[in-house]
Amino acid sequence: MPHFWMRHESRSTERRAPLTPQDAAELIAGGASVTVEKSPQRIFGDDEYAAAGCTLAPTGAWPTAPDDAYVLGLKELPDSSDPLRHRHIFFGHAYKGQDGARDLLERFEAGGGRLLDIEYLTDEGGRRVVAFGYWAGYVGAALGVLQLRGRLPVPLAPTDKAALDALLRPADGDPTPAALVVGAKGRSGRGAVDALASAAIDATQWDLAETRDLDKAALLDHALLVNCVVTSTPQPPFVTDADLDGPRRLRMIADVTCDVTSANNMLPVNTSITTWDRPVRVLRDEPRAEVIAIDNLPSLLPREASVTFSADLLRALRSIESDAVEWRATSAAYDAAVG
Repeated sequence: MPHFWMRHESRSTERRAPLTPQDAAELIAGGASVTVEKSPQRIFGDDEYAAAGCTLAPTGAWPTAPDDAYVLGLKELPDSSDPLRHRHIFFGHAYKGQDGARDLLERFEAGGGRLLDIEYLTDEGGRRVVAFGYWAGYVGAALGVLQLRGRLPVPLAPTDKAALDALLRPADGDPTPAALVVGAKGRSGRGAVDALASAAIDATQWDLAETRDLDKAALLDHALLVNCVVTSTPQPPFVTDADLDGPRRLRMIADVTCDVTSANNMLPVNTSITTWDRPVRVLRDEPRAEVIAIDNLPSLLPREASVTFSADLLRALRSIESDAVEWRATSAAYDAAVG
């Protein structure tokens, strides 16, 4: 039976967990072993995992895990050039030529390990089966609205949906900006539309048909653009530098996708992420144009995001040692990248 080793996340702002205590208990009941590294920042306490039957391990001890363990995480590994000998499950962001991808994959090649990238867990139709997308879209759109209304708390800090929705409710005198969500039918897009509804904003919703035949003037006529589109093939970009230099109502871009290192970035005006300490970057001073591009948005709602994600991942983990479609897809992406 599989042995899952959930590591502590090295990023200090990461409070999410790929596996909740409740779902860890279900894996254990099914015969799996679950080891959980102690973490002072994870939204779920170490004692909750111990009560679920998990074995606790010291923070950062995953390099000493048994050879057959699957090392489970969310975001990047700690900086190192050490070879990687385990099978790792996390968002490696390595199969589309992103920055640092070659170095990461060479560590796996050197150590004989393997990257099972959660981004490539897909079903037979190519749809992702595990994602934080809904909550990324929700938080990204919410932050864009709060900035336009002058109520964005800086620095950002983890909260819960009830508190975020309270901030989103319009007060007297608040503007109701024209908002556009691109990729509105996907997970992130649905989350963005719901957040805007909580802010009493009826968003314009574009998906494949509208972005395929892009009406640039209509796009630029919205004060808020929420980008939830990622593509693996070249497409006409949504906003360019020339667009920002011309006539526009566009003031705020909430770049949920954050595909800033990809050659297929749909927002080439945005070339780097922003942070919890500095969530907003100015793109133009007059008229004002700003971007929010935080690459771990769901961690601002760590409990809600973890519960949803873990429930989806649980189904995939149960099948990890079978010839399941999603794990074959992940392995194929790895082979293509290192081949």
